[in-house]
Amino acid sequence: MNALQEQKRARDLTPEDRAEIIQHLEFGSTLDDALVTEMARNSVVLDFRRRRFVYRAGEPADCLYAIIHGRIKLCRIESDTGREAVIDILPEGSLFGESALYSSAGQRANSAIAYENSRLLRIQVGDFKRGMAEDDRLHDYTFRLIGQRLDHAERRLADFALNAIPARLDSLLADFSMKYGVSEPEGVLIDIPLPHREIAAIVGSTRESVTVRLNAMRREGTIAFVKRRILIKRPASL
Repeated sequence: MNALQEQKRARDLTPEDRAEIIQHLEFGSTLDDALVTEMARNSVVLDFRRRRFVYRAGEPADCLYAIIHGRIKLCRIESDTGREAVIDILPEGSLFGESALYSSAGQRANSAIAYENSRLLRIQVGDFKRGMAEDDRLHDYTFRLIGQRLDHAERRLADFALNAIPARLDSLLADFSMKYGVSEPEGVLIDIPLPHREIAAIVGSTRESVTVRLNAMRREGTIAFVKRRILIKRPASL
């Protein structure tokens, strides 16, 4: 998104602005102009402050979202206790809410929360399905995305079934160093704030256990803490 678009309020963005946004998103980069124009005409740009819900489990699954900037957390929240299980933290450019394409119940199974202040493009599911029918590249992209998400979920399930907390934490740090890693002279910096409670919600542990393990890794020289971020000093050891 260009600087002028960033300065505009979401509701002030024109269809032409939205078309330009779509063309710069991964799924829209190969679409023809007519399809982009049609999708832009019916889409909406929305701003979400950090920790605000984009949608909650049980709400209608009637649209998809693309992250223009920011990050979105996908999670499940236990209704009785409020305990949270984090499924993933998605980076800028990601498409999510794809359950709208196949949910038989027509409802969200997961919740989506702004991990930081975020701007999203909302596309009605009917418009997206028409785009998939008209353009094989969008059709193929979407099915690859669904396959990747399924593969990710299966690997997470195997990780929970087979590995103890230290191994799960190692796996998470390796995954996030690939997704958010920035090369530094001393190693790879995971360039996203990761409070211990969030890490615990991802690996299925407690904040206290995560803190103990991370401090042990710091003493071993495997990681370091840099401004609420984690520096992997020895990536090969994960």
